[in-house]
Amino acid sequence: MKRRSFLNTTTTLLASGVLPTPPTWSPPTNARPNILFILADDLGYGDLGCYGQKEIATPNLDRLASEGIRFTDCYAGSTVCAPSRCVLMTGLHTGHCHIRGNQRIPLRPEDLTVAELLKSAGYRTGLIGKWGLGNAGTTGVPTRKGFEEFFGYLDQGHAHNYYPEHLWHNDEIVEIEENLGMGRRVYSHDLFTQRALEFLHKEDPRPFFLYLAFTLPHANNERGRFEGNGMEVPDFGPYKDKDWPEPEKGRAGMIARLDRDIGKILEELDKRGLSQNTLVIFSSDNGPHKEGGSSAEFFKSSGPLRGTKRDLYEGGIRVPGIARWPGVCKPGETSDFPWGFWDFLPTAAELAGVMAPEGLDGRSILPVLRGEKAAPQEFLYWEFHERGFKQAARMGNWKGVRFAEGDLFELYSLATDLGETRDVSAANPQIVARIREFLRTARTESPHWPVR
Repeated sequence: MKRRSFLNTTTTLLASGVLPTPPTWSPPTNARPNILFILADDLGYGDLGCYGQKEIATPNLDRLASEGIRFTDCYAGSTVCAPSRCVLMTGLHTGHCHIRGNQRIPLRPEDLTVAELLKSAGYRTGLIGKWGLGNAGTTGVPTRKGFEEFFGYLDQGHAHNYYPEHLWHNDEIVEIEENLGMGRRVYSHDLFTQRALEFLHKEDPRPFFLYLAFTLPHANNERGRFEGNGMEVPDFGPYKDKDWPEPEKGRAGMIARLDRDIGKILEELDKRGLSQNTLVIFSSDNGPHKEGGSSAEFFKSSGPLRGTKRDLYEGGIRVPGIARWPGVCKPGETSDFPWGFWDFLPTAAELAGVMAPEGLDGRSILPVLRGEKAAPQEFLYWEFHERGFKQAARMGNWKGVRFAEGDLFELYSLATDLGETRDVSAANPQIVARIREFLRTARTESPHWPVR
């Protein structure tokens, strides 16, 4: 690997907020759509105004929802970072994908990603932000998994630090001189926004796939452990004078910054004439955290749902899901169609006009985006490997959660009890039997993720 210093020209542009204006360029008409997937980190179901948040303003994401489809039943791939992102990239749920927990295990050459599929279909592919599926020198680095351009964090632990001394550009270490030693001048999220704008500026006749994996509003767990406030942000923005604990001001400031910069991305799409032919999807990798001195209860970040990050209750896995594609997605639509991250790869394949590989757990939701009738999958599945093995499945509006220790099983009716407050397993033995049988067959054994 090589090491180089961060380019001064880029930091100057970041400070000024100005990008050079390229020559006028019009994208080809009737082309396959661009795909922009924006992923937040630890953003809860109830953290956006369009999902009921009352204290933190999110005007740009609310506008995105008003211009497209707001999904009430969108599910992350897992309740923690790495496996959720693995599901998103591979189209396999956590019973089948290679990475099922937060240990540093890389993707293998045989693990086909959506970036590899789209690159083979002629797309320009970029990843900006947090990867978490393979560290340096492994088979799982982004440049070996289909991304032509990568800028950000390889490792999810490194991503805790918002003022890093280095990041990665493709396979090179890029030193951020302003942050060396005791310096804390360049905020990584701001660099990601700048790089995303630069990616959109690039003239290229190919359609693009940009995976913009922001790290907000994840906590800096190390800083929080020693200083009490791990909600690391340059300023609290409009919340600086609120009578709130500082970690909560930080969380609100992070979400405000995330929303602000997504607004910049959407504005850039408009300026470049790209909005009409770009599918924008926004979501979060799992439910809200209780880390860095912040409490998910303070802003009711799980909304009406039970649980948070690391739970297989709805609050840990049900996340915001917004899709906008002018002329295809009906503006202002609210959909209760249940789908999950495993559905992204087959959806992208259909958009690109290529065949998705066989054996995926997901299937294309393009008909739903078009406003057409579609039947949901019979079962949605999750498993989790921290503090004992746990499984969960949704069947229609029934939700089952199984705890392997003691073989405990809970059943909830999401239609009448969205907050999962009443276990109705005793009254519904046939439903329990169906979900139990599915859970028994839903997974493959893995040497990395055995049932303990």
